[in-house]
Amino acid sequence: MQIVRVETPSAKYQVFAGTGLIDSLEPRMVRVLHGTKSGKLPRRVFVLTSQAIWDHWSKRFLSSFTVEPIVLLLPAGEKFKTLRSVEKLLREMAKAGGDRGSLLIAFGGGIVGDVGGFLAAIYMRGIDYFQVPTTFLSQVDSSVGGKTGVNLPEGKNLVGSFHHPLAVFADMELLGTLSDRELRAGLFESVKAGIIRDRSLVRYMEENARLILGRDSTALEKVIAASIRMKADVVGKDEREGGLRMILNLGHTLGHAIESVTRYKQLLHGEAVGWGLIASLYLGRKRGSISEKEFDRLMRLVYLYGPLPALKLNAQKLVDATAKDKKHLGSVRRFVLPVGVGDACVVEDVTGGELLEAAQYMLAMARPLPEKVATA
Repeated sequence: MQIVRVETPSAKYQVFAGTGLIDSLEPRMVRVLHGTKSGKLPRRVFVLTSQAIWDHWSKRFLSSFTVEPIVLLLPAGEKFKTLRSVEKLLREMAKAGGDRGSLLIAFGGGIVGDVGGFLAAIYMRGIDYFQVPTTFLSQVDSSVGGKTGVNLPEGKNLVGSFHHPLAVFADMELLGTLSDRELRAGLFESVKAGIIRDRSLVRYMEENARLILGRDSTALEKVIAASIRMKADVVGKDEREGGLRMILNLGHTLGHAIESVTRYKQLLHGEAVGWGLIASLYLGRKRGSISEKEFDRLMRLVYLYGPLPALKLNAQKLVDATAKDKKHLGSVRRFVLPVGVGDACVVEDVTGGELLEAAQYMLAMARPLPEKVATA
């Protein structure tokens, strides 16, 4: 097991990444709460999860608990990441007798983690919670850093708060139920992590793709731990996304636009980010923040963890959708560009024409294969 410490001005906690953590959750949580194995969890413990995850993992999840938690279910899918779902869940907590001393455990993927963190942030003006992420993407990215929230029809993650967990338990054994597509989608966040902050992670993912995609436990643990360390370092320096933390959004401007335009039905989040990375690399090459050689190298890395699903979208509609990007401030259009390999910067002078050109390049790369080729 590897332990990564997250330290921000408002919170200090640990991320535990290993195998078999699900079998000993209560004693681990008690130790976090009390500093020792003695003690107990609060009177009311809530678990937010999805039906499929609970059906598969509930027996092992509950094996270490002395008192069975109250289960809250969130239907799977981005369309349920809404204020309406939040209100329903808050009312369930209130009816079950939840109070300020209650504890919430977010047990699921990124949507469950975002909604669970938001519930914990606003119920009774804030209660404690733990993250137990079940997907690769949520283990390497969304469970760490304290961002919580839900979507509005007008855009993604427009309502939320910063509320850090007491700890994160990233059990790699939970990844065993992921499809290859879901694993690859999550790995694009680790590709992003390497591009913006960790040359050694880029090199490791280049040299060990076969082991990583083959789910070798040692290789996956290295990628997960490196991704978490990178994010922990950035969050520690810029907790509230005032500057540096925005680099974590590399690939997300057009990635979120893809999700919005397709109404979250066509691509997984990591896949949309993968296409967004290609657009960002194109714009970085055009602006000179990366060389032609670096562009080729990083493009190969993205495609190494594909395939990415084909897209048939309108470039201008994607550019229009980026107007809802939370990074923008008034009329200033902020965009994250790679700087060499292992660094990134936020620029504020990307024009609509440049963004349109990047989107057009991305969509040209994303055209479906001719039927004879696709079925060969």
